[in-house]
Amino acid sequence: MDVIQIKEKQFKTFIPEADILKEVERVASEINRDLADANPLFISVLNGSFMFTADLMKRLTIPCEISFVKLASYEGMSSSGKIKELVGLGEDIAGRTVVIVEDIVDTGLTMQRLLETLRARNPKEIRIATLLVKPDKLKVDLDIPYVAMRIPNDFIVGYGLDYEGFGRNYRDIYSVVE
Repeated sequence: MDVIQIKEKQFKTFIPEADILKEVERVASEINRDLADANPLFISVLNGSFMFTADLMKRLTIPCEISFVKLASYEGMSSSGKIKELVGLGEDIAGRTVVIVEDIVDTGLTMQRLLETLRARNPKEIRIATLLVKPDKLKVDLDIPYVAMRIPNDFIVGYGLDYEGFGRNYRDIYSVVE
């Protein structure tokens, strides 16, 4: 599909699934290399990262575990600036290597909040793996060792990302048509 309709907005194909999966494979290879002896705990940030997490986990060959947290900071097409922790982490992460798996880092404020929350639980180290980064929109300085793709400041849907709850199911990533 070249153009899709979600509610009142139209979106056009931006990143095809094949390109996404190629970059997921690259990120998985980097993690397999870097964390071979770390037995990391992957923490997937729901809802948006579910597809990225699933595809990434299928490509990891190292011993690891996975858990999920749910944070929210979006309202419609822009960040609300208010971060709400909805579902917390039950695992003890003290002394562990943790890898946060995120769909997109734009302002970085949600990630900063999550890092603060996790650091209070005394992990050995925390690394970030994200499908997408919007470098021009970042408001905080973050160390993100595993980035699948850097993109411009367009509003996107698909491959787990949504517009008001819709569009997560598409295999490709679409950008809004203004």
